[in-house]
Amino acid sequence: MYPRAYEMTPRDHSFHAVAFEENLNLREIAAHFREAKLSAHHLRIDADSPGDTFVFPFGAIVFHDAAPERRESALATLHRARPGLTTQVVREEYTVREDATVGRVGFDENGTLVLDTMTHGRANVIALTVAQSASMEYYERIVESLFARTAAMVERLERHGTVPMRVRPLHRFIGEAVATRAEVLEVLHLLDKPDAAWDDPAMSDIYDDLRAEFDLSDRYRALESKLRSVQEALELVLDVVRDRRLVLLEAAIVLLIVFEIVLTLTHAFG
Repeated sequence: MYPRAYEMTPRDHSFHAVAFEENLNLREIAAHFREAKLSAHHLRIDADSPGDTFVFPFGAIVFHDAAPERRESALATLHRARPGLTTQVVREEYTVREDATVGRVGFDENGTLVLDTMTHGRANVIALTVAQSASMEYYERIVESLFARTAAMVERLERHGTVPMRVRPLHRFIGEAVATRAEVLEVLHLLDKPDAAWDDPAMSDIYDDLRAEFDLSDRYRALESKLRSVQEALELVLDVVRDRRLVLLEAAIVLLIVFEIVLTLTHAFG
């Protein structure tokens, strides 16, 4: 599938990524695919036709040089292997040029990544980066929704000086925000450099360039910043709710004491 460099003419390699909401159990999925090769961090599926498929546990699948019908077939098998996968997905594409005549591996003047030869390890590094970018976009949508809902809550607090007394919806929202933050931080630690990049000095540099190409580091920091803002805002809102409930509780206690005094005086002079 990957001929030696001197046997090759320049060609383009396409990478198509699909990111799902759910995480994937690679061991369970491997049982549904022939020629599946399981590793600690991904599942690679070879095919009789050129190209291969990479499945990542954080809910992404990447097709390398796969025809549309083969991609649809693999996605159908994935849905059978993992029932209940969301239909709302994020798709991303990326093209890499393979040219044995290039003097060095890197980006050309058009911003296209050019390799002297494509290997399994290099395809894995590129597939992982594209998968991370697609998954990042999915989490950006979730965090942006949380951020907007939190902003609306804070705006109400700023306008009225208080928040609704109903705390159950607030607690559910806080639980959702905490769970999302934990999931984002757990999944995005995969931005660490993969083993294949360490084994290939040229690809190690390319991986860093690919991260910059997809703005992964900046997008990750932006997600962390928004999640931190959501957490701080929710802590403020929760403190306001608690203070308000304490004031009402104290007022109720005072009213009960006054009522008891009135009853005592009524019985005394009645």
